[in-house]
Amino acid sequence: MAAGSSCTIVEYFGGDDGYRCGYCKNEKGNFSHGMWSHAMTVQDYQDLIDRGWRRSGKYVYKPIMNKTCCPQYTIRCHALNFQPSKTHKKILKKMSKFLSKGEMPTEQGDGEPMDSLCEEGGLHGPVKVCHSEVASPVVTAILTEEGDTTPAEFETARKDPVSVPDGRGPETTPKPGMSKGADPGRPLCRKAKELRKARRLQKEQKRQVGGGVPASATSIPAPPVQLNQPKALEEFINESLPDSPLHRLEVRLVPVNDDDPQFMATYEQSAALYARYQMAVHGDTPSECNESEFRRFLCDSPLEMETPPDGPAAGYGSFHQQYWLDGRIVAVGVVDILPTCVSSVYLYYHPDFASLSLGSYSALREVAFTRQLQKQSPKLCFYYLGFYIHSCNKMRYKGQYQPSDLLCPETYVFVPIECCIPSLEQTHYARFNQDPDAGTENNTDLGRALVLYRRTVMPYAAYTRKRKCSNDEMEVAQYAGLVGQVCAERILLYRA
Repeated sequence: MAAGSSCTIVEYFGGDDGYRCGYCKNEKGNFSHGMWSHAMTVQDYQDLIDRGWRRSGKYVYKPIMNKTCCPQYTIRCHALNFQPSKTHKKILKKMSKFLSKGEMPTEQGDGEPMDSLCEEGGLHGPVKVCHSEVASPVVTAILTEEGDTTPAEFETARKDPVSVPDGRGPETTPKPGMSKGADPGRPLCRKAKELRKARRLQKEQKRQVGGGVPASATSIPAPPVQLNQPKALEEFINESLPDSPLHRLEVRLVPVNDDDPQFMATYEQSAALYARYQMAVHGDTPSECNESEFRRFLCDSPLEMETPPDGPAAGYGSFHQQYWLDGRIVAVGVVDILPTCVSSVYLYYHPDFASLSLGSYSALREVAFTRQLQKQSPKLCFYYLGFYIHSCNKMRYKGQYQPSDLLCPETYVFVPIECCIPSLEQTHYARFNQDPDAGTENNTDLGRALVLYRRTVMPYAAYTRKRKCSNDEMEVAQYAGLVGQVCAERILLYRA
């Protein structure tokens, strides 16, 4: 983890060269802009992913949507309004049967992609190794040169992502048990069995809290029972965790930090599980998934840990959600907790448990986790599943986590996915925002963009006066247009 700084420092690499696509296997068809992040605040990363960026380790990339072979659209799920589908309920029941009776399904995850929530393009894309002299100590030593004024908006107010109004409230499903001729104005009665189960769950939660075990470790705190509403996701998850199981499943949230004792105590076991997964599922060689690759890809995060008073108790930053089965780690979900979302980074698991659909199961747990965090931090209400690739059939499953939005690649507003699918059925690349007056947001005041030059922070306008023979204006203009004006005035672009 980067440490000791309170600002973001990046080096921009452009994106002229094509490389192999992990989805359609086109050898030179994948195009993206990239930058190496030496340090990054969680707010800056939140703003970047709301403009189509995504990280792989410390490398942050943005697909060139109208050029790349398989356009990758940022997708987010409205966690508070999420209702599990029949397929999701089946997966939770499958987990319940395994935990309670030891029944292991024979099918391979109901057709779920083995790679689940991981991004092949991010993992196998270009690895930009940074050789510059920039290091964490520079972050604490930067000074503003006398005579060079920084923009007044250096402490720009945090801008929440703009969404296209869709008029959607919490989703409802047909009420169970209503037969023809039933009085629709009469509240539905729950079966005595369901009421007993709800009371048992509440007692179990009280017992766990009273015994000193965090409620989130095993079960998910269920919302208040409303008799005329469909069962919440938390209820389905808790039902999948039997009272006296044959196998015991526990989920632990561990910060990605070498100073954290739990992270270091489980590091070797986690790295070995990653290697086993990569070789079995992706066909990696041992050298492609060794300990150094594991650290680079899933442990070296540029995100600064932050614990503001109005944030979640765990704080913001990068975390591993470890799934412990009978005392050993069988899966790890890598997530970033950001100001308005939980962003899924990667998932790896023991191949012997592939038939339990751990990819979908962990996603459901992460949706519930987002809902849990929202009670502590009201703004944190979205679950980001990475990229949605409509041209790749095995990646369409992300659209099943409803309600969800896709990010318009031109105006950077989120549009309900059901409004986007018709366009994607016609063409790989599409503009989703149908407002003809909404222009692109690539126009920036280049002179106000901040750069880090010779350990000094200054606006780009001041930098060009110092470097009269500088010829990087086109490159900096491209970078500023891609990150947007707000980030350009807050993020420090390193200049050699």
